Amino acid sequence: MEKRFQLIHHAARNRYEFHLNGGIAYVEYEPAGEGIYRLTHTIVPPAFEGQGIGRELVESTLEALRKQGVRIIPQCSFIVRYVQRHPEWESLLAEGYRIEA
Repeated sequence: MEKRFQLIHHAARNRYEFHLNGGIAYVEYEPAGEGIYRLTHTIVPPAFEGQGIGRELVESTLEALRKQGVRIIPQCSFIVRYVQRHPEWESLLAEGYRIEA
């Protein structure tokens, strides 16, 4: 998939962002142990919903986390559904964590 937006890691706010023309879409996380992030929210401004921005944001965030060697615990329902539909990302799940189908 061609990337339309540049992913920005805003570490001070614990989130990964896309700066949109008129808004910011982001995935929020909380550190949950050594090398583990709990992904808590995915936010896309209402004016940008339905344009695939959330999907691109989650995919870019997961790619960045994979490169960093970070494991995830998805608590955001959007990310849970994304991983269910794209099992190639299950390898990022924290040890012992499973997503119910």
